[in-house]
Amino acid sequence: MRITQSMISQNMLKNISNSYSQIDKYMDQLSTGKKINRPSDDPVVAMRGVSHRDSLGKIEQYERNIAEVNNWMDNSDDALNEAGQALHRVRELIIQASNDTYEENQRNNISKEVDQLKKHLVDIANTKVNNKYIFNGTNTTEARFDKDGQLINAANPNNNNVEIELADGIKVRSNVNPANAFPADLFAKLDDVVAELENPDASNATIEGFIEDIDGFTQSLTNERADLGARMNRVELMESRIAQQRVATTDLMSSNEDADMEKVIMNLVQAESVHRAALGAGSRVIQPTLLDFLR
Repeated sequence: MRITQSMISQNMLKNISNSYSQIDKYMDQLSTGKKINRPSDDPVVAMRGVSHRDSLGKIEQYERNIAEVNNWMDNSDDALNEAGQALHRVRELIIQASNDTYEENQRNNISKEVDQLKKHLVDIANTKVNNKYIFNGTNTTEARFDKDGQLINAANPNNNNVEIELADGIKVRSNVNPANAFPADLFAKLDDVVAELENPDASNATIEGFIEDIDGFTQSLTNERADLGARMNRVELMESRIAQQRVATTDLMSSNEDADMEKVIMNLVQAESVHRAALGAGSRVIQPTLLDFLR
């Protein structure tokens, strides 16, 4: 095969172009800090990157879900604590009113406080967080009770679980059972207490009999709060696990995509040296033309 001057020139230009491409590649890596800047640079790395980003996207969604669940649970726990304190105060007032030393006027004053505590409990049962009623099952757009403590939807009260996914295939109930925390007969019973306290003929035994009812409501509330606390602990553990997954996934992304800067700099220096050598060799390989002799 006859090697011509044209062939030598073309090969030289092709090699110089390739060395330019190598320099450009390493310059991109140096400026972006990434191994690849387009899928064609390394399809395997690109595919892994898509997978890692998909995993990270799910983790970020779970973190948002956990924040939502924590918001529900924290507000629910605060509300149940406040309701428990109100019931405890009602119990104290009933004990006081059942004492023989209390007169009719004093019982009337106690009845007024019990009535206010009842209204306070109604407000707690209708607690609204981020424009959602947290004690009405999955019907978060409507209050559970009216101002008098009557179920708004007495025929079909909503006690459904509000479940939110916190990991692949794992959902956790974020609300409490409103039928246990705020049973429908709670406010009716408080109305009975008020009525008896205002009744001049009410006996101490009758008033004292309400203590057992209040204790029952308090125990139901306590049980529901204990169940909520157990789920709060579980969410805390899941939150820690999700945080660890975020770190691990981020490390995988970095290992897959981030360039080894020391190595990139060495490759760039080497590519530049090769390029300069190619230019020097090319200037010697190209033979003088007739124009060079005519100068």
